[in-house]
Amino acid sequence: MAANGDHLEVTIAVPLNLETAMKNLAFLFLLAAPLASAQDWMATSFEHTEVSPGIYLLTGADGEMPVGATGLLVGDEYVVLIDDSFAQLGAALLEKVEELAGRPADFIINTHAHGDHTGSNQFQAEQGAIIVGHDNLRSRMESDEQQNTGPGALPVITFSNEMTFHLNGHEAYVFHLPTAHTDGDAAILFREANVIASGDLLFRGMFPFIDLDSGGSVSGYKAAMQKLIDMADDETRFLPGHGPVASRADVQQDLDMLTDAEARVKALVDKGMSEEELLAANPLSIYHDEYNWGFITTERMTQALIHSLTTD
Repeated sequence: MAANGDHLEVTIAVPLNLETAMKNLAFLFLLAAPLASAQDWMATSFEHTEVSPGIYLLTGADGEMPVGATGLLVGDEYVVLIDDSFAQLGAALLEKVEELAGRPADFIINTHAHGDHTGSNQFQAEQGAIIVGHDNLRSRMESDEQQNTGPGALPVITFSNEMTFHLNGHEAYVFHLPTAHTDGDAAILFREANVIASGDLLFRGMFPFIDLDSGGSVSGYKAAMQKLIDMADDETRFLPGHGPVASRADVQQDLDMLTDAEARVKALVDKGMSEEELLAANPLSIYHDEYNWGFITTERMTQALIHSLTTD
């Protein structure tokens, strides 16, 4: 693969009737740029799981707030991070990287523009990292003063469709997935290791956040999940954007849930129910115990699906 590919299109969006909820403190903590008060909520250190020799999933070790998971490739030639969490966690992430790799990251691949995955770009760049991301990701961050915080905050290498890194004996194939979680989504396939880093195209065992206001779509999200499944086999391991290491069967389970959840909501929309009536009917109650979580609750997932089904 060449380092430059043909353009792919990705879109993210957040339901209009979620706008108020998305502006609350929890939303700002989860997605926005650095907030000092978030320190009281978020993890202060990272723990790691080795999914293949030299490939790790890093997750928050403590704290009440979900922290975007981070991938790490360690080798004699290069150290690569996939996403880099909130700005407040930059130093803690660096400490974990140095523990596992012996030095800071050489490259950081951002999977999408949300602040819980790009927040420490500037800090990691100051340690020598080169930031890489999709064209749309850079455009969104560049126009956001909370994310465009200075030299190093934005990717310095961008791509439109796909690119391949050849690192430490690995072929890391980076590819764009359009109109899914956002319009700048990327996933990474480590071919030799049979590992896929999915970013927020996988919220393992949780209702997903599909950012409709930023160009994402339910149909695109499902298509992206299906593409990842089609690239995998029973031995593939997934590094999710949120949640534990996953198998192909896990990803299929989450896609089946989303497909069925959309169908359940559509059946009531087609009956002419108002949003209030539909929410009262609680069509996703069957998934509440397993998939409901603090940010995308059962009600918010239902609202997102209503908006997706009723908006052009």
